[in-house]
Amino acid sequence: MSKIPGINIAGRRIAADAPPYVIAELSANHNGRLETALKIIEEAKKAGADAVKLQTYTADTITLDCDSEEFQIRGGLWDGKTLYQLYEEAHMPWDWHKPLFEHARQLDITIFSSPFDNTAVDLLEDLNTPAYKIASFEAVDLPLIKYVAGTGKPMIISTGMADAEEIQEAIDAAREGGCKELAILHCVSGYPAPAADYNLRTVPDMMQRFGLVTGLSDHTLDNTTAIASVVLGASIIEKHFTLNRSGGGPDDSFSLEPLELAALCRDSKTAWAALGQVDYGRKSSEQGNAQFRRSLYFVKDLSAGEIITEDAVRSVRPGFGLAPRLLPLVIGSKVKMDVKALTAVRSEHV
Repeated sequence: MSKIPGINIAGRRIAADAPPYVIAELSANHNGRLETALKIIEEAKKAGADAVKLQTYTADTITLDCDSEEFQIRGGLWDGKTLYQLYEEAHMPWDWHKPLFEHARQLDITIFSSPFDNTAVDLLEDLNTPAYKIASFEAVDLPLIKYVAGTGKPMIISTGMADAEEIQEAIDAAREGGCKELAILHCVSGYPAPAADYNLRTVPDMMQRFGLVTGLSDHTLDNTTAIASVVLGASIIEKHFTLNRSGGGPDDSFSLEPLELAALCRDSKTAWAALGQVDYGRKSSEQGNAQFRRSLYFVKDLSAGEIITEDAVRSVRPGFGLAPRLLPLVIGSKVKMDVKALTAVRSEHV
């Protein structure tokens, strides 16, 4: 894992040997209000997120205004809508991007976005975005990936619904386009997705198979899956974020609220710190407790030259005497001096 090269976004190194990089996905949770989007950025900063991410599209750049059966959504959160209706409601107005980028920079939280066509990339380049995210549904859009790669910015590709061959094709397209700093996210494109669908053992396999910084785009309803992924090597955690899960927006119901995002930022970093390295030595927090391990103590008074019998010595706490493993050698030997009961057995006694 440590041999996989890291990436750098806005001065923050992202790698297996660095704390996990937490992205708060604003998505459609602005619910049509710029003030809400600005507040989400503020709350993401307060919660400790490393970055906030937008989505840059319009209904016309992502789909067609058509109500035929192929364009209808059946089942799930958005049942009954056409694709055009959904994206018209959910999209982030393009004239909001500049004030959102400026607000994030004033707060000193990294901001970038997922573009869904070339014109979105051009807009984000004008705003000097530090990185790009390719959404799972666009991972098969190789021309878009190459266009993003041509910016020379770091890129994160989400892999929901993509098989191993499609993931490799996306990686190859990014490399061919000139991308030098690339990461991928394991993802399940269900909204929400059950934890059992995530098969987190895929994360270390992706790291080994593709040799890239790997993370998790998590659509489960709590933080357990995301934190578990850190233990398996995930270096990036992306979660949808809202001010109020009951807000009624397209993505609110499967998003984290502020206290939950703060818990994710804290607990994912704790999980990463707990991994540490292979170490069988005594830890600093254990030093004062070594005295409470077991050791050998005399439980009878003995005179010099007397043989030590089984009933004369016991293995007890504290640990100031000889180690219990030496008990077979101590029994049957002679004491060199008079000893009193409740005295720790030491090498000079035997």
